[in-house]
Amino acid sequence: MTMDKKIQIFDTTLRDGEQSPGASMNLNEKMLVAQVLDSMGVDVIELGFPITSKGDFHSVSRISAILKHSTACALARAVQKDIETAGEALKNADNKLIHTFVATSPIHMKYKLNKTSDEVLELIKSSVTLARNFTDKVEWSAEDASRSELDFLYKAVELAIDSGASVINLPDTVGYATPDETFKMFQSVIEHVPNSHKAIFSVHAHDDLGLATANSLAGVKAGARQIECTINGLGERAGNTALEEVVMAIKVRGKDQGFYTDIDTTKITQASKVVATSTGISVSRNKAIVGANAFLHESGIHQDGVLKNKETYEIITPESIGLNKKSTITLGKHSGRSAFKNKLDELNIELSEDEIQSAFEKFKELGDQKTTILDEDIFAIISSDYKEEEEKAIELISYNVTGISDEMKHTYITLKIFGQEKTIHTSEQGTLGSLFSGINKLAEKNTQLKEMQINALTEGIDAQAYSSVIINYDDKLITGSSKDTDTVTSALNAYISAINKVIKFYGAC
Repeated sequence: MTMDKKIQIFDTTLRDGEQSPGASMNLNEKMLVAQVLDSMGVDVIELGFPITSKGDFHSVSRISAILKHSTACALARAVQKDIETAGEALKNADNKLIHTFVATSPIHMKYKLNKTSDEVLELIKSSVTLARNFTDKVEWSAEDASRSELDFLYKAVELAIDSGASVINLPDTVGYATPDETFKMFQSVIEHVPNSHKAIFSVHAHDDLGLATANSLAGVKAGARQIECTINGLGERAGNTALEEVVMAIKVRGKDQGFYTDIDTTKITQASKVVATSTGISVSRNKAIVGANAFLHESGIHQDGVLKNKETYEIITPESIGLNKKSTITLGKHSGRSAFKNKLDELNIELSEDEIQSAFEKFKELGDQKTTILDEDIFAIISSDYKEEEEKAIELISYNVTGISDEMKHTYITLKIFGQEKTIHTSEQGTLGSLFSGINKLAEKNTQLKEMQINALTEGIDAQAYSSVIINYDDKLITGSSKDTDTVTSALNAYISAINKVIKFYGAC
């Protein structure tokens, strides 16, 4: 199996990627991301970690049932309840895989698991065997494989395969390995494990040292036939291997060795924008493949070369990642329902008739505020329009600001709190600081703003703003986010979103 030249793409944007601080998505944002990944040919989509919350279980269950191409995957620790919950969440999936893991490095076994090597081996056997009761596709991961002792890794992998694992993942969990070390690890395990030919080997790299893509390609060179990655390189700490980077690297450089993926690369730009919109985490301008500067040339020498022949300074074309695909229909406030439905089809967004109608009404409202509605606006409408019903303890009614330049800002803000409107006046330095202070006083919550990001989802002065905040409440970090064409309104609603979570989980005003 390891001699096949096809490289499977295992996307974990919805699991590992969502673990990025501030990257949490609601159900319908996840559904939108999953639909794009499914349509572009991703082999496996890791949908979540069902045991962690009812919301994660529900999203894995809902999304796994609608996938048409991709295998639905759920993560589970080597714990009976975890695996049973993952199996239940995936019960309606046509193609399903349970991904279970156990740490194998000395430092993890001693300090995190507090278990001996024999106890870890028993966990591997019992967890993989149990997972096979729910599906014949089981992936087992040796957490922190890159810092594990090879002799023990051989035993663990052999046992996992004997117990029924068809995919073996050797992750660089902390982003510590170099490409040479990654190559040697995969090569050694494949050579020394007698039943290695019965499994597909997978590489899962983190980018702490900026080596994730290089390590993933080194794993492939050594025999791995699956790469685990995320759109835009999302993930914990410095992130995961970026899907767009490894896929295009294989497309451009891997063909000489016969390597290929089934990814429709013309949908990469769309996938990048959907994830950036859904998470509120914008892509760096100089990000490889999908950054805004990836196909821009400012140097006169470069410009002259590109004008004569693009291949002088471009190793891939914008069209190959879907960057220059222009829609023949421009959407605006005068566009009708049929044009709107056509755009949804073009973007591979599948909705029920009721959902289409609801989204169309939102679209018409936005049309009164913007001259031209872009694809990013459609993604924003969809991802924000279908949030599961939540009781909002606090809602923004209005605000007013007076004061110019560096003067103290006099702000008035009116909130609806449990159905009752309340107004407060505050006077502090800075518009948002003064308004946030007013929200805290009305909500009677002592919170501190730790971080705030405001990004433009689309171009132009009428662009939609996406605001995300992280607040501290009783030494707990709470996130909130919101979209609006008015930047201040977007920021206020993001802050109120976080306050609503505080009230929901830690008590009312």
